[in-house]
Amino acid sequence: MALDVGIVGLPGSGKTGLFNALTHGVASEHELKEHVGMATIADERLDQLAPIERARKVTPATIRVVDVPGTGPALLGNLRRSDALLAVVRDDDDLENLKLELLVADRDHVEKRLERVRSQAKSGDPKLRQEVTDLEELLKHVEAGGTVADSGRPVPPELEPLTTKPLVVVLNGTEPATRDSASPVLGIDLELEEELAQLDDEEAAAFREGGSSALEEVVLRLKEALDLIAFFTVGEQEARAWTLRRGQSAFDAAESIHTDIARGFIRCEVINWHDLVEAGSRAEVAKRGQQRLEGKDYIVADGDVLNIRFNV
Repeated sequence: MALDVGIVGLPGSGKTGLFNALTHGVASEHELKEHVGMATIADERLDQLAPIERARKVTPATIRVVDVPGTGPALLGNLRRSDALLAVVRDDDDLENLKLELLVADRDHVEKRLERVRSQAKSGDPKLRQEVTDLEELLKHVEAGGTVADSGRPVPPELEPLTTKPLVVVLNGTEPATRDSASPVLGIDLELEEELAQLDDEEAAAFREGGSSALEEVVLRLKEALDLIAFFTVGEQEARAWTLRRGQSAFDAAESIHTDIARGFIRCEVINWHDLVEAGSRAEVAKRGQQRLEGKDYIVADGDVLNIRFNV
């Protein structure tokens, strides 16, 4: 399942432009509906791995991107299951106002859950009564201007607060994104990037004169915020990149590919991507002793090429 990222921004911020640039879409900010698309995660390693097995298809990893039409609590609530948020702003005031909108949405959500749990707690369930106490304290903290993240109180997982999610900020302007800057804010000309997204890859690359897209920096920041790694599956039919959270296992990798593969997991053949590219074939990797078998608890490393043996 692809990771889910929500785009938030005040009216006129350019957030739908970022959505279009990331997904090569043609959505309009005037459409009062949710926009959903897929953004690819560029990875040069995949292009080096595909020729080894003469893969007929090359599939990069993707991120599911959601753009909601507004900032009200109900609309922002649709992003509670997102893994991270992309905030599009035009200046510092925009950012502060947007953070306030997220805070208000969380406050309303805590208030509604408190009402529901209070009613359920009349049964006398001690866990529900404790949750009522925790939510009451949390609501006081949020109403005083604090966030759920800095409350120091237990947070029911069902809350899925917006203010605790990783936040990547994009400044819609003319300054290019750069890895040399320590600033957490990325400056991007979204109007330009939206136009370039409608060109084919060669035309866009020619316009950039060989430079990389600023959108690659957005995706890289998301990967860093979510602490993601990439693993690969390579065969004649397809060479494909997948994402996992750092620290996840071979079983998690199998599950991300298909639940049946996870259910029938036996063993996992593991090769470092660089070793496979350097050797030129799986046979040569095996000859060099660079392939190993691992169990379902193996912690997948960034750049692993996996071949999962399974039997359903």
